[in-house]
Amino acid sequence: MPHLIQAHNLAHAFDYQLYTNIDFSLHSSQSIAILGRSGSGKSTLLYNLSSFLPPQGGTVKLFDKDIYNLSDKEVAYIRRYEIGMVFQLHYLFKGMSGSENITIATLLSNQNLDPQLLEKLQIKEVIDQKISDLSGGQQQRVSIARVLNKKPKIIFADEPTGNLDKATAKLVMGVLLDYVKQNEAGLVLVTHDEEMAKLCQNIYRLEDKALDKIK
Repeated sequence: MPHLIQAHNLAHAFDYQLYTNIDFSLHSSQSIAILGRSGSGKSTLLYNLSSFLPPQGGTVKLFDKDIYNLSDKEVAYIRRYEIGMVFQLHYLFKGMSGSENITIATLLSNQNLDPQLLEKLQIKEVIDQKISDLSGGQQQRVSIARVLNKKPKIIFADEPTGNLDKATAKLVMGVLLDYVKQNEAGLVLVTHDEEMAKLCQNIYRLEDKALDKIK
């Protein structure tokens, strides 16, 4: 299978060393969860891997390209068309409806709105309501629809189910994992929730400055 991510000897520190000598790879049709306690550096590692934070040591390749040696234009292309970011906080435009939020993303990525995606996420009936009128769980599902609708090859998800009840969390994870299979994409999930992590094919734990595979 082709590599989507190849990272070697990653290291990063802030006030203290978060991790050193980390190797990581992701193939198409693969889902990987990274577990770790608060402050272990798992979100920082996600940003290293996703082009948003250069590591202080090591290299990251996305689609066989050294992401931190590309031009700003090349990085912007990858962010717009080839990767998708899902956060615990959804960053939606509150003055717009759910469908308007998704439409903006479709225009930027030259895609059409996928009505089946709205059905899978169970937001079709509320998609034309203002974001401020939606529940937190509905808002999070709109943000996930916005990401998946642009058809990314890699999904980076930072605690995407952290504010959801258990049933909605399982629904969201099911949609993400189905997308990975159907589109030969990849998922890197950062979470503290071991139950959600177990839904992924592989699980790693970031602990004591090292990333260890546990499944």
